[in-house]
Amino acid sequence: MTLKIESHSEDNGTTIRLIGRMQEEQLDELKAQIEKGRPKIALDLEQLSLVDVKAVRFLAVCETEGMRIVRCSPYIRDWIDKEAHPQR
Repeated sequence: MTLKIESHSEDNGTTIRLIGRMQEEQLDELKAQIEKGRPKIALDLEQLSLVDVKAVRFLAVCETEGMRIVRCSPYIRDWIDKEAHPQR
């Protein structure tokens, strides 16, 4: 399975659900979805099963730019934290 991107907008912002495997090749599509949903974005990673290093680095940047990451698996959460704060 590759990456499936679902977007849901409400008054309080947009939630983008990522499903499957996220790799560098899908980042342009995700960036486009994020631009459509701005200014308030939440990335729902509950059904994200696999990521590569470029995807994790992108997610770390998203979070530092103020996007919320919700329902994230522990291994992806740890990896995002390590990429965002490599000295820890």
